[in-house]
Amino acid sequence: MREQPTQQPPPVQKLRIQYAKRGRLRFTSHRDFGRSFERAIRRANLPIAYSSGFSPHPRISYANASPTGASSEAEYLEIGVTTPCDPAAVQARLDEALPDGLDIVTVVVAAPGALADRLEASRWRIEMSGVEPAAAAEAAQRFLAETSVEVERMTKRGMRRFDCRAAVISLSARSGQVTDGTCAILDLVVRHGTPAVRPDDILAGLREIGGLVAPVPPHQIRIAQGPLELETGSVGDPLGPDRDASA
Repeated sequence: MREQPTQQPPPVQKLRIQYAKRGRLRFTSHRDFGRSFERAIRRANLPIAYSSGFSPHPRISYANASPTGASSEAEYLEIGVTTPCDPAAVQARLDEALPDGLDIVTVVVAAPGALADRLEASRWRIEMSGVEPAAAAEAAQRFLAETSVEVERMTKRGMRRFDCRAAVISLSARSGQVTDGTCAILDLVVRHGTPAVRPDDILAGLREIGGLVAPVPPHQIRIAQGPLELETGSVGDPLGPDRDASA
C-alpha cells in the first residue's frame, strides 16, 4: 500500500505582492514568470509554505496575469509562509533575486477577503507608433458610439466571437512621444469579465469599426488593476484594505 504523504504545516501568514513586467521581460510568458518566481523564492531563502499531498508545491496564487508581450505595472500574486515575515524585507530579497525587468513594487500582509475579487477592472495605455492621434481619436469615438462591437479570437476551445464593447468603461486618444517620434496613445479602462476582454480585442474592434491600423505592433502597458469605481470610471488600489488592516 502506498504510504500516505507527509502533511505540510499550514501557512501562518499570507503576503500579497505587486510586481511589474518591464522592458524586454514583457515577453516573458506567465509560465516562465512562475518558474522565475519560484527560483527567486529559493534564492531569497523565504520560508514558503507547501501544499500537502503526494506532489507538494509552493503556496503561490497568481491573479489575472497580463498577456505575453504586454508591459505591466500592476501584476499581483499571493504567497503563504510558515514563519511571519517583514514585508519590506521580503520585497528587498525578492527584488534582488529576480532579473531586471521583473520588479517587485510592494509587499503587504494579506487581510481577510480574496484578492481576485478586488480585481474588477484594468487601466491600460496603448502606444501606437506611426498612427496619427487625430485618426485614433476618430476611431475611438466611432467605437464608443456603438452599442456592440463583435470580434473573434482563438481560444483553447477554438475560435470564439464575442462583444468587446460592453467591457470598455472609457476610451480616449491623445498625442504622445516614443523613441522614434510622435505616436497616438490610447487610454482605456476595461472591466474584467468572461470572456476576458484584452487590449488586442479592443484594437481589433477599432480596426473593424474605425479602420484604425498600426504599421507596427502597438505597445500595451497595464497601468493599474483593481476595484472599479463606477462613479468616476477609475481603477482603485486592490491592496488598500490590506494596508488599512496593517495600519
